[in-house]
Amino acid sequence: MNAITLNNGTDMPLVGMGTYPLNGLGFAMLVRKAVRMGYRSFDLASAYGNERWFGRGMRFCGKRRSELFVTTKLSNTEQRRGDVRAALQNSLARLGMKYVDLYLMHWPVPELYVSSWKQMEVLYREGVARAIGVCNFHQQHLKALLDAADVIPAVNQIELHPLLSQSGLVKVCKKEGIQVEAYSPFAQKHDRLIKNEVLATIAGRHQRTVPQVILRWDLQKGIVSVPRSSNPARLRENISIEDFALSDEEMNRIDLVNADFRVRCDPDNCDFSKL
Repeated sequence: MNAITLNNGTDMPLVGMGTYPLNGLGFAMLVRKAVRMGYRSFDLASAYGNERWFGRGMRFCGKRRSELFVTTKLSNTEQRRGDVRAALQNSLARLGMKYVDLYLMHWPVPELYVSSWKQMEVLYREGVARAIGVCNFHQQHLKALLDAADVIPAVNQIELHPLLSQSGLVKVCKKEGIQVEAYSPFAQKHDRLIKNEVLATIAGRHQRTVPQVILRWDLQKGIVSVPRSSNPARLRENISIEDFALSDEEMNRIDLVNADFRVRCDPDNCDFSKL
């Protein structure tokens, strides 16, 4: 799978495996299958409660730790506790690892996210996180963070799909050297996306599925994506996007599908106490 180089020189695969809400022994076994299919990047979070099971699956996947790219996240509850070091140490213990490749702040909790970031910077310098970044940050959150930061976030993971292209935010991230990563790239399989006529027509032209066309659209834009599935056939489908390409005209048509439609919480209007 193609990789992109983050602003600190770390390479990150352009397609990874999302893991929420996968859990338990079945998830551990699925990790092993995914690695055999070619997955090298896995997106986890302490809030998902699945780090321990991922660690078990990884230990028997047949690959060295250095061959995998593992992301986990600082939860809102952990932010409120105020000890980011303890949060990451607990994640590492559950994962059975000495470091993570990417440590993300899950949400911009008001009044806390800047101080949380400063603690993350210390952990990054110590090498227990090869890269650090954020999730669900809008322009104003990034501005406040960058005004105080010594380390520019390597990644901003946001809800992004053809119905929510977030072009303005993507431009800001690109200007600042922050890699955009798309979660919910299929908008949770919402009919407005999966049955979209433009996407269906392009998929038919290439004899591909709509999800494959979406992932290819992300890839050609240089956007990292982490689709989630527990179905081995779909996992294989999601990673099989390197042997076709979308034309400029097709890319532009997909861009025009945008409707500013969200399936997840808007960071500007969230009740963070419930996340």
